[in-house]
Amino acid sequence: MRILKSGTIQITLLLISLSFGLFAQTGGKAKITGTLKDATTQETIPFATAVLIDKATAKNVKIAQTDVNGAFVMADLPAGTFTFKISFVGYQTMVRDNVTITAATGTLNFGDIKMNTAKGNILSEITVTGQKQGMQMGIDKKIFSVDQSLVSEGGSAGDLLQNVPSVSTDMDGNVSLRGSSGVRVLIDGKPSLIAGGNVAQILQSIPASSIESVEVITNPSAKYDAEGQSGIINIVLKKNTKLGFNGSVALTAGNRDNYNGNTNLSFQNSKVNIYGNYSYRYGNRIGGGFQDITYRNSATSTAFANQSTSSSSLDKGHNAKAGIDYYITPKSIVSLSGGFNSRENDRDEYVDIRQLSSGLNPVLFSNRNNVNNGDGNSYDLNLDYVQKFKKPKEELTFNFGYSNGTNNNNQAYNTIITNRNGSDVNINPSLQRIFNTGENTNYNIQADYALPVGKTGKIEAGYRSQIRLGDNDQYADSVLTNTNVVIRNNKLINDFSSKDQVHALYLNYQNQIKDFGYQVGLRAEDARLDTYLEGYNENVLTASEGNIHYKRLYPSIFLTQKLKGDQQLQLSYTRRVNRPRAWDTNPFLDVSDPLNYRAGNPNLYPEDVHSFELGYSKYFKKVTLTSSLYFRQTNDVIQRVRSVPDANGIITTTPQNLTRQINSGLELIGRFDLIKALNFTTNVNLYQQKFDGDARYNIADRSGFSWNANITGNLTVVKNVSIQVRGDYRAPEVMAQGKRNAMYGIDGGAKYDFPNKKASLSFNIRDVFNTRRWSMTTDDNFTLIDFQRRMQGTMGNLTFSYRFGKTTFNLNKSKKKEEQQDNRPDEGSF
Repeated sequence: MRILKSGTIQITLLLISLSFGLFAQTGGKAKITGTLKDATTQETIPFATAVLIDKATAKNVKIAQTDVNGAFVMADLPAGTFTFKISFVGYQTMVRDNVTITAATGTLNFGDIKMNTAKGNILSEITVTGQKQGMQMGIDKKIFSVDQSLVSEGGSAGDLLQNVPSVSTDMDGNVSLRGSSGVRVLIDGKPSLIAGGNVAQILQSIPASSIESVEVITNPSAKYDAEGQSGIINIVLKKNTKLGFNGSVALTAGNRDNYNGNTNLSFQNSKVNIYGNYSYRYGNRIGGGFQDITYRNSATSTAFANQSTSSSSLDKGHNAKAGIDYYITPKSIVSLSGGFNSRENDRDEYVDIRQLSSGLNPVLFSNRNNVNNGDGNSYDLNLDYVQKFKKPKEELTFNFGYSNGTNNNNQAYNTIITNRNGSDVNINPSLQRIFNTGENTNYNIQADYALPVGKTGKIEAGYRSQIRLGDNDQYADSVLTNTNVVIRNNKLINDFSSKDQVHALYLNYQNQIKDFGYQVGLRAEDARLDTYLEGYNENVLTASEGNIHYKRLYPSIFLTQKLKGDQQLQLSYTRRVNRPRAWDTNPFLDVSDPLNYRAGNPNLYPEDVHSFELGYSKYFKKVTLTSSLYFRQTNDVIQRVRSVPDANGIITTTPQNLTRQINSGLELIGRFDLIKALNFTTNVNLYQQKFDGDARYNIADRSGFSWNANITGNLTVVKNVSIQVRGDYRAPEVMAQGKRNAMYGIDGGAKYDFPNKKASLSFNIRDVFNTRRWSMTTDDNFTLIDFQRRMQGTMGNLTFSYRFGKTTFNLNKSKKKEEQQDNRPDEGSF
């Protein structure tokens, strides 16, 4: 671990030293200019990546990015012969070969480079092959292409997210961004109802092989939904968009009986694009851990409790998506798409509990077997319409979305007492059963309009209504020992329903004055959460209603300044909201852990978030550097708060609104192309957290510094063989009632591309040394708890992928050129 820390510190120092030497770069006088446009609509394409490659050495000589108007400048170019490539996610990479620069060359103006979208024609001459650009930069988001992540192939979406810079997941699959939770996770731009919207279950049910890209939006503008404390992560599923009939198949087998399968099919001509994908996941996970509790000033005979667990979990899931895009006219597109998910989760957990007195004498020894059988399905339907106008960049879009999901979880807890007050006993098992059912429905209505103003300006306006309905009930009973008599457990019986509505209007304006760009926006939201709860109080059925209604304005400001030498500065401010998640507001009592109960809180208020960010990016010949200084203040912060132990030593954890949390930090993302066959990407995040105390819950002020880092290296050993190694480290981090301990791990993968370029075979191992352990220490006036858990261990996967189909309708082309198109379907010349 010392080696990993030392290496990470050296990388951090390297990145920081690079940032101080940014203005020391010099070169010649030659330059290349141009403007990137959509071949069909003639709209400019901002934030695409242009690369100049030396033909003799195959090394990157210069990297540039198009501005908000699609224009780019590559300055200070040396003499030589080069290949020029420009790419953007969702478009065909455009290539110009044999670009010659001499001492007499001044400016090479490539003019308008027209990039083909899904509807465009594939150009005939293909000249250069290469990897898809791993990261694309936008004014308010980063787009990560994930098809090069060898270490996550054969895994789930949760495994893949751990390989995306800025993103991490915890022991329960919850996602955090730059070390902060409260991130909004979307699938294809919309919330998912898989497992009732439970993010951990969503990520476990989607195979990594069905994902095209991941969009990370750390400071979203007013155009986006204001929800999400630390930002938005949008997982984009694959949707083939190549001309003709195309498809791919991927099959994975791993240790512990882990299997994945995924297939994608599409057909497209000048009028219609039909696509579909299907994936199946069969995943076994083995886990375990311990929990040691010290009770302070305990009024009972129990002073210590030691709990050890071992568990196995089997996830089975079908995921399907299909759609059709129909071009009514070249500028009018109507789309209909639908998705379906079916899942099963079977979990078996063994728990051994030893409760001791202050003299370490036995008070109560018991063991317990928890069995949970869950299943559910969800589906969504979306109708989209896009209308483009004669004026470039003028566009009207409309969406209507509907989704529905059902979920069932049946739990059975068998408890055997083996020792009571020092005497060995063998009391027959007592059985407790809990049955949960739920149904959730979402509606989405949205309209957006974009209008260009002048040469560089643009106005965006839109309306969105989201309505989320939830209905969940829980029934519980117990079976008397040695009998078949069933007794209802009123304490655990509840019926909870909710209606969550958000209606929003937004207005954005952006423009550019020479190298200075700005965007200002305002979003107005009317939000309302109505809840209804029925339950028993001392065997008497009671009912209560809750209502939280608020109206807020969410401004956003982005200022961008392009500097000399491929440098860019950006300053932004946004106001956001973090609404409680469904399971945070559901008051059902979770008693699966005998000593730690969990319950929701229907009276939670949303968090109010104010976020500032200063970003800097620089492209060197062999290094791409992105850095961000950020500050975020969260009012009414939601944290899980532990109660005082009851007479049986049971602690109940419930989310509560505390006063305030402040996060500030520095994030560095760098890509280093050392030689033709070796490159690596690193992400370092240094941050300070501060929690204001809250006397209502006996929580004092807490603050602390933490950091996390990861590094991914890619090496081409020989032709068609590549290797990838990834390491990550998370330092200890302060929490409102304790701290999370350090964690680290190593992943590795290798891939062989068959000579026909249509098939590949890859192998990877995640958590090579079985070091990833989620652990924490919580400390207050009543208890001291040490907790550790693992939920996977070392995993190995073998994946075979095959791509097939043609990408052109031009029958006049020679067979040789058709073969070139098949092998290199994502590039064209200009």
